[in-house]
Amino acid sequence: MAGTLQAQSSSTADAAIEREFQAAMTAQDRGDLNAAESLLLALRQKHPGFFAVDESLGLLYVAREQFAPALSVLKAAAKENPSSDVAHANLGADYLKLGENEDAVRELEIATKLNPKNIETESNLGHALTSSRRPAEAAKAFGKAVALEPENSDLRYDWAAVLFDAGEADQAVQALAPVQGKETMPQVQALLGEIAEKQGRFLDAAQHLQLAAKLDPSESNVYFLGLEYLKHWTFEPALKFFEYGVAQYSSSRRMLLGLGITRYSMNQVPAAAAIFAQLLDADPENETYADLLGRSCAVFADTIKECVKLEQYAEVSQKNSAIDTYAAASILARSGEAMNLPLAARLLDTAIRIDPKLAEAHYQKGLLLQFQEKWSESIPALESSIALRPESSRAHYRLALGYARTGNREKAKEQFTLQKKYREQEKEGIDARFSEVQMFVVAAK
Repeated sequence: MAGTLQAQSSSTADAAIEREFQAAMTAQDRGDLNAAESLLLALRQKHPGFFAVDESLGLLYVAREQFAPALSVLKAAAKENPSSDVAHANLGADYLKLGENEDAVRELEIATKLNPKNIETESNLGHALTSSRRPAEAAKAFGKAVALEPENSDLRYDWAAVLFDAGEADQAVQALAPVQGKETMPQVQALLGEIAEKQGRFLDAAQHLQLAAKLDPSESNVYFLGLEYLKHWTFEPALKFFEYGVAQYSSSRRMLLGLGITRYSMNQVPAAAAIFAQLLDADPENETYADLLGRSCAVFADTIKECVKLEQYAEVSQKNSAIDTYAAASILARSGEAMNLPLAARLLDTAIRIDPKLAEAHYQKGLLLQFQEKWSESIPALESSIALRPESSRAHYRLALGYARTGNREKAKEQFTLQKKYREQEKEGIDARFSEVQMFVVAAK
């Protein structure tokens, strides 16, 4: 990195300063960064304020990936030569490496105004804007970079990605259209898959994502391929890819989560519960895992041994009304001798206090009271549940029992009729249950 101090020094600057600087540049060129650093630091201390010294020292630190030490000297360089687009570009790039995105945007915008034909600066500005969650502005920056170098496939990919994030799926496709050999580029295929999914071209999406996973069976590519099949209820291939992903990437929690939700969606609830319990063991504070285990226990509480972990979680936390309700329901689904009714009562009282409009909590409270032979006390709880969720056949059945046990045969008959009516609609409810659970894996992207 040859340079000169003559342009920055005064007319009286002696040749010794120039020789020291050139010695530093020579050391740097031959790869002796330690010697170059020592010479530049000594020169900077004796003669502060020289742009070439500060810029060279800053770039030396960048070359070592010492981005924090580089910052102060690159800031000094930009201040010493504010009309230098390179100085602002280097400072902006360093801010970007440090994750200080807004500062990076500021410096890179200055650099692009000073020199609008620098591809690297426009690209860095695009990345800084992307990291600042400003995809529409990032797309403009990447678009300018592509205009300067239309054949650059990496720039076109970056441009298409932010166009997609900005909601411009059609433009993203157009940005990728000129890319040569994209059939061999897994990153491009993965993005084309996401775009096709957004456009409703589900078969195309699966084909692109499958090709991406074939070209590069990375954790990300395998995960999104499994997710694509899961989202469209194509469970067998989803199961295949998530099982493969878990085998290959055993530390990937989202892969294991995908496998658990796929098994749940295939009505393999006990197997799914074992996975959700495993995830909860790995992350005991994770409400999502506890919620999913709770949903599993709500279906087969009497056969899923992992439900005990849910009850332990709820007893300690008691802050999530849905999880408290699931845990109480799993207790009530056990055989009589295994029931911990006092804990179930505490959990349900907490759940109702947190969320008085949670129909299931009121239902389980009514069920608990009936287990305790408190038939008349169960009626208000079950009535509250039905008021919040009229289509619950279980609640109508239990309310009918409550009325029958307290001698109100007419109301009991009415509730039995409603129970039969809503029981016919249970299949739709099961489908809705599966769809609701799948939202967890979509959110885990």
